[in-house]
Amino acid sequence: MKARLGVRRGTVFVAALLAALIAAILPGPAFAGTDDDQPRSDHWGVIPRTTVGSPVAELRNGPFGSYNVTGTAARPPYGRGSLGIEAVGTAPRVTPSPIERVDFGNEVDFVGKSLLGLRRIGFHVFQTSRNVRYGGPRNMPNIRFEIDPNLNATNDYATLVWLPGASPVRNAWSPFLDATRTGGWYLTGNAGAVTRCTAAAPCTFSALKAAFTFRNARPTVYTVAVSKVRDFMWVGAVDGLRLNDWVYDFERDGVKVRRVR
Repeated sequence: MKARLGVRRGTVFVAALLAALIAAILPGPAFAGTDDDQPRSDHWGVIPRTTVGSPVAELRNGPFGSYNVTGTAARPPYGRGSLGIEAVGTAPRVTPSPIERVDFGNEVDFVGKSLLGLRRIGFHVFQTSRNVRYGGPRNMPNIRFEIDPNLNATNDYATLVWLPGASPVRNAWSPFLDATRTGGWYLTGNAGAVTRCTAAAPCTFSALKAAFTFRNARPTVYTVAVSKVRDFMWVGAVDGLRLNDWVYDFERDGVKVRRVR
């Protein structure tokens, strides 16, 4: 079989091999259909096994700012929609009764991806003054990765959580919040103790990666989610989740995938 456009067969094979290696290292989209000219991933939704209580996480239009907000901060940064989150109460019939937690994520497209291959992470958030009154300026949604930390043979699961800093605006859409440069990261369980990136003492993203590299560990991803962990009541929205060169645009009719640089 001849390669088209005069490209030699060996060159085609090498290019295909390089593409396969890149796909194994860096997060990228895995699509199940298209919507007009925007690829769409159908593997996003509430993760039942890690969601606690009866919170709400739904794809919606808006929010379009508070009544006195105008300009770019008055509309979602991508398209017309966003991921609306309501984590508002306690979970019934659970002892002790914890605050609700919601995980809206993807358990399919990122399995086996290299955590250390991540170089750009973050999102935009619609934060309200009331949320700040509930839990302070850092009462914010999170990004969570379920991972295999690969620190030793018996430690094959941990959760990695980003704790954002305060949003620079309230009752409006924030600019992009870069999780590799702001806020802190922690790991659950033994992985947190080994890397010294714990909920009590979060690490920067560069320190987190260095902790794995120092131990020659190669952590891989199981799932990715936008979450609200069990701390304070929060009602707001998130849009434009970024993982490397891909932005996941939350729209009412699905999660669209945009390539950015």
